[in-house]
Amino acid sequence: MSDESKAAEKAAADPAEEQVSAPEAVEEAAAAPDEATEDWAEKASEEAAGKDSGEDVVEPEFSITGSLPEPKTKTLAVLAGGVLALDVLTKVVSVAFLEDAGPIKLFGGVLYLTFVRNPGAAFGLAEGMTWILALIALGVVGFIAWISRNLRSQGWAVGLGLVLGGAVGNLVDRLFREPGPMRGHVVDFLSLFDPYGRVWPVFNIADMAIVGGGAAIIVLALMRHDYDGTIHKDDPVPVESDGVTEPK
Repeated sequence: MSDESKAAEKAAADPAEEQVSAPEAVEEAAAAPDEATEDWAEKASEEAAGKDSGEDVVEPEFSITGSLPEPKTKTLAVLAGGVLALDVLTKVVSVAFLEDAGPIKLFGGVLYLTFVRNPGAAFGLAEGMTWILALIALGVVGFIAWISRNLRSQGWAVGLGLVLGGAVGNLVDRLFREPGPMRGHVVDFLSLFDPYGRVWPVFNIADMAIVGGGAAIIVLALMRHDYDGTIHKDDPVPVESDGVTEPK
């Protein structure tokens, strides 16, 4: 047989082989979705079995607002504890060295160290209402402890920490100092511009913390910053343009 005859026979045989292999490729392609379906069904059955058996199944987390910042309770506790420690220490020193001594002039008369036992509120207010002030202080402490679970604003943590430390500092005096529990007089020892509090009422570290923390909270509230970290913004004002309302 000549080479030309062999080439012709080979060319005639190739289409037949292609036709035979083509159905096999189609069958393999058709089998692929079945295998993917089987894999998906097997995975779903495994997840269902895991839930039935009580095993933890990891699911993707979803949040509309995104991940929340960490609570700032540690900042609150550390700052409040620091204010309380400083307040107690300065009061102990004042009782030991200032109670039986005269006023001490500092900074050219800008500040005086003078000893006073205050039966009222901060800066000498509400005298004779010690037990009511003690109850108010207990309420403030309880309220701050309650909202601290969702406290996620650093500014609010600082403000509330100052208020909490100051409230507890004066509350300790009202509970444990003379003349008795819930009626104890608060130790004050700082006076501005006058040795006897005639320009500005005599105060203490706790009073300073309460006023400073309260001012910080007021500023944050005016800026529309919430203690949970939310910042409120004004809603856009709709503006009509060619019959279509668009946000301004």
